[in-house]
Amino acid sequence: MPLLSVSCTDFRCLGAVEFEPHPQFSLIYGANASGKTSLLEAVAYLGRGRSFRGAATRDLIRHGAKEFVLFGEVAGDAVQHRLGVRNGPDGLELSLDGDRNGGTASLASALPLQVIDPEVHELVGGSPDQRRRFMDWMTFHVEHSYLTAWRRFRRALKQRNAILRSGKGGLDSWDKEFVELAVAVDQARSSVLEKAVPVLEEAAAALLEAPVTFEYQRGWGDDRTLADALKESRSRDQQTGSSNTGPHRSDLKLRMDDRLAKRLVSRGQQKLLACAMVLGSMEVVARALGRPPLLLLDDPAAELDSRALGRLMAAVGAGGGQVIATALTQDAVPTPQAHALFHVEHGHLSIVD
Repeated sequence: MPLLSVSCTDFRCLGAVEFEPHPQFSLIYGANASGKTSLLEAVAYLGRGRSFRGAATRDLIRHGAKEFVLFGEVAGDAVQHRLGVRNGPDGLELSLDGDRNGGTASLASALPLQVIDPEVHELVGGSPDQRRRFMDWMTFHVEHSYLTAWRRFRRALKQRNAILRSGKGGLDSWDKEFVELAVAVDQARSSVLEKAVPVLEEAAAALLEAPVTFEYQRGWGDDRTLADALKESRSRDQQTGSSNTGPHRSDLKLRMDDRLAKRLVSRGQQKLLACAMVLGSMEVVARALGRPPLLLLDDPAAELDSRALGRLMAAVGAGGGQVIATALTQDAVPTPQAHALFHVEHGHLSIVD
């Protein structure tokens, strides 16, 4: 189910751009600040309803414009799907095949994608939030009931924290529902990670040429129930006004050479490990969906020597899915035989024959 076309209006530095990516591999090259990463960001926004660079809406609207508009077409099993995003003073508006009620989940289901950008090393060296989002992305696409459970748990967590901050009673009755929803989230993650960890470890060993292990930590001790853990942490919870135990505190621990991988000195090693995690997660999701997700690859050569870059691009090619990559020059990244070249300059995109 490749991405067939994208149109961007007033997104970042892109005034009006039409883009038809190659079904296998597209390389967009150009100088820094030319607009190549902005085009990737626009594609990602179509599938996520948000910026993978964490940008606010006001920073995404081209200077002088009031809003940005994105459209895309995706090949489905029997029909093409049309995705639309508009954002500006009136707020975010999303649509899939004309239906505006599906929310970001409908976009993510129609255009599953992952991003490898120069900040991907934060997946290894950054906060647990990054790794929880990584686990949630896999679980959302593999366990179809996960989104409902996750949303209900987030509401329960918000309400429990509000009770803690208010200093009022009633936690005992509320904790019963909190535990039920928290366990559902944890069980879904655990089920997916049981399948995913061997894939992640194989992908990491291939890219780093060294064994790497992954260990899921659910957010409370393995030797107790969540109900017991909540009782033990209640005094601390009341002091901090927040819930310190539960799946919102989970993490994925990575070890290499018996060390926590986040302590690796080399940013290049961290990047390779994070790339392996992304590619491994895409393989897990591809097996569940019966099709590979789209991969957006922003400046893969950054911080990698030629040998490491070669291993990365070989692993990317082995995934078999559609890839859209960027680079400073057209020869900066090894490309497969079947590919298309695009050049971007001052926000204008042109195909290279």
